[in-house]
Amino acid sequence: MFGFLKKKSQGPVVYQRPEHCISRKNIDPDALKVLYRLSSLGYTAYLVGGGVRDLLMGRKPKDFDVGTSAKPNEVKRAFRNCFLIGRRFRLAHVRFGEKVIETATFRKNAQTVGEILEHAAEGPLEDNEFGTPETDAFRRDFTVNGLFYDIRDFSVIDWVGGMKDIEAKVIRAIGDPNVRFVEDPVRMMRAVKFSSRLGFTIEKKTWSAMKKNHAAILTASVPRVCEEVFRLFPYGHSAEAFRLLYECGMLGDLLPALAKFLARDGGAKSATFKYLESLDRYEIMMAEKGFEVSNGLRAAVLMTAMFRAEKKDGASRRIMKALQDSLKSPKAVYFTGVTLMESTRRLSVSPSKGKSRFIHNRDFLDALDYNRIVLKAEKASEKTLNEWADLYEEKDEARYDEALAAYDELAKEPPAGFADVCAVGRAQSLEALKRYDEAAKEFDAFVAANPKSYLKLTAQLGSVRAVAQGGDKAKALKTLETLKAEVKDDPVATARIENAEDLVKRFNPTITSADGATTK
Repeated sequence: MFGFLKKKSQGPVVYQRPEHCISRKNIDPDALKVLYRLSSLGYTAYLVGGGVRDLLMGRKPKDFDVGTSAKPNEVKRAFRNCFLIGRRFRLAHVRFGEKVIETATFRKNAQTVGEILEHAAEGPLEDNEFGTPETDAFRRDFTVNGLFYDIRDFSVIDWVGGMKDIEAKVIRAIGDPNVRFVEDPVRMMRAVKFSSRLGFTIEKKTWSAMKKNHAAILTASVPRVCEEVFRLFPYGHSAEAFRLLYECGMLGDLLPALAKFLARDGGAKSATFKYLESLDRYEIMMAEKGFEVSNGLRAAVLMTAMFRAEKKDGASRRIMKALQDSLKSPKAVYFTGVTLMESTRRLSVSPSKGKSRFIHNRDFLDALDYNRIVLKAEKASEKTLNEWADLYEEKDEARYDEALAAYDELAKEPPAGFADVCAVGRAQSLEALKRYDEAAKEFDAFVAANPKSYLKLTAQLGSVRAVAQGGDKAKALKTLETLKAEVKDDPVATARIENAEDLVKRFNPTITSADGATTK
């Protein structure tokens, strides 16, 4: 039963470069830096996990992970930008700006059945011992995730039969699935995620083990389970994912109230999946635009069929509370979900004067999207919803015009500190206003890089202000000219001085500050 824990004597299947489609140009340059650096130091270093799988399928990987024979401290010595995390088994995070290349030492499987059973109720068993590429491959969850890419000869190393399963589009557990799913029940949710997202079929023995051991998910860490549930939504395949959860019985463990409703509402033909399919199309559209969908909206759509079937008051609160109690989801998900569900009644009638304040609600845009998802699923008219959308756009344009007018008025007689906030001078046109964010970032970078120069310049401008207040405009201008010559290579500092110059030139008895403060 636990034969997969024993050392495998057979060697791997090695696919040379002509036998696969992975090209270095499709690998993240920073991941290549890590691989080449470790390899040059004499360590074995492979690209591992889902990144290899996605490259073989012609997809763009979300993450690039590295497996290596180097110990965590050795990886840290090789990279100054490396940070170690974890306690029982340390991982190296090599940072390139906001990007992280996770680098893990090859691990070794647990050696006894007792170790597996002892930790089964606590969550996944973390390996304490370092291992070899072979043991690291066999400790992974599914064969499609057990492939290694060797940067030295550009080959793909397959210890577990993952290449054939990718070609056959099959999700297969490595080892005995009954043992692997008890060892870490979240692997069953990952099987559902990979099957729905990649369009693969779950292998027969793996599926049977999921149906047999689905209740083990209740022993997993609740925050981890909640995170995996919401990971089923991105990429536009949530309908198929929740259908698989329902068919294997796991949905009854995760969301019992929803599972009971599905049983009454036609099972796999429930209206719930109609709404999820509409959400999937929305997810794909938002991903193409570079936007992320909120978990509150996702949860609301998931529970919509149940909400529409219950006619009693307070249904949205009861339904979202059931989801929150089961998954221990954040309160923000609960409150957003309730707001979106209750918005259907308000947005189903045309906006009228005095009853359109909802457009100022922070969740209004999510409410628009939620109702559009529901209406598209029901193939109903969106005419009324479009009226609300038009009203919001009119409100947004009016607020923008008001802000621009107020800004122009402020620019005529700028208050103290105005020049510093603008960073590169007053914006006197719409084009300058659009560049405000860029200018502010440039000014922040200047202050961060030159804190002493910034403080010195501020003090010098304070002296100019005192001279201007004394009525000696010529001296103030001469001082500013000298300062500008000193900082001629610094565009940000020059802009501040030029702005002060402009204010001094326009100096009159009501102005008491080179920065524009006024007195009566």
